[in-house]
Amino acid sequence: MASAAETIEDDDGALRATGTVFHWRGPAPFYYLRVPDDVANYIHDVAAQVTYGWGVIPVTATIGGTTFTTSLFPKDGGYLVPLKVAVRRSEGIELDDEITVGLELGR
Repeated sequence: MASAAETIEDDDGALRATGTVFHWRGPAPFYYLRVPDDVANYIHDVAAQVTYGWGVIPVTATIGGTTFTTSLFPKDGGYLVPLKVAVRRSEGIELDDEITVGLELGR
């Protein structure tokens, strides 16, 4: 479940995170991207300003041509980006794909 470490801010100030899609078989099976440590550290620094409770961070995420709202989930000192079925279908995202997601925090 390793992800490539990459922190880039787009022209609009959105963070970018690149990593490998994985499947979590918890009570609600879902596909996620783990935010690389350098991006997670930045998010930790601003989390109190953007969280709406329980450590969950609202974001507007963009993958390819698809923009969607979701929340980052805290996990093992980092954050996970849930990848909705509709997003994965529209962008052709499969398990173990390496993808890049733009993240606008607090939106």
